[in-house]
Amino acid sequence: MDYLGIMDWQQSVTLGIVGITASAFLYPRLKPKSRAFDFKRDTHCGCSQGADEPQKSSIVFRAQKGKPRQVILKVR
Repeated sequence: MDYLGIMDWQQSVTLGIVGITASAFLYPRLKPKSRAFDFKRDTHCGCSQGADEPQKSSIVFRAQKGKPRQVILKVR
């Protein structure tokens, strides 16, 4: 710990910048994962019954080099 006593102000500022940069890179890895909002779970309301039904339609995007782009809407 004697090193901190012999540092000049430039080394202190540099060490501070390195510490801030390291914490900025490490924070996303260490923070708890946030979960997606679920109306039924987060509001304790039983009125979102339609959310459990399977998806009725889909959109398909196709693109290949040298061919025209396609957007296909499949309604079921």
